[in-house]
Amino acid sequence: MRVRPAEIASRIDHTLLFPGATAAQIRGLCDEARRYGFAAVCVASSRAALASECLRGSPVKVAAVVGFPHGSALALAKACEAREAVRSGAGEIDMVVNLGALLDGDWKAVRDDIRGVVEAASGRPVKVILETGALTDEQKIAGAVIARSAGAAYVKTSTGFGPGGATVADVRLLARVVGRAMGVKASGGIRTFAEASALLRAGASRIGTSSGVAMVADVGP
Repeated sequence: MRVRPAEIASRIDHTLLFPGATAAQIRGLCDEARRYGFAAVCVASSRAALASECLRGSPVKVAAVVGFPHGSALALAKACEAREAVRSGAGEIDMVVNLGALLDGDWKAVRDDIRGVVEAASGRPVKVILETGALTDEQKIAGAVIARSAGAAYVKTSTGFGPGGATVADVRLLARVVGRAMGVKASGGIRTFAEASALLRAGASRIGTSSGVAMVADVGP
């Protein structure tokens, strides 16, 4: 199955999560997202208000990251960050799972952490970043099942700051686990049109990348 550039563009979360990202760079990110018809911009929670202002009147959503990039903050702190991001205009929340609790097998702590952010997001879709490069297949499955039970809308592969990025095998596994109940966001190290196409064919419904413009600008319809 051939994936067209327009289809990929509409699935891309155009991402800028470098800690030193300036206001001018965030505005540029939003301008590109409008121009190319991306699904969302993905920014730090502290930049949600600026991105929301830049995208006012646009169908492009603002996705704010929470607990990024480590996920080890107190659950209460992550819920508070999500709530404030929503107040700042975020329409989606990408939260990092409590990786230590997941590795420990402390399923209750993982679920409570996710559930707190889901409740704080007040109906906005929450994507749970599992950091798949640090997990066994059994832990990936457990994380996806818990995220679904906690009310999340997506599971997501990676922060891009961890030990590995998105793989076709991981996306296929997560898509099989969550079925139609949730989306799967592939993120981490996705730089080319061919890589994004393969991940979409494997079952991804969103692609998180900072290379979206290069990915679609020079490919024919």
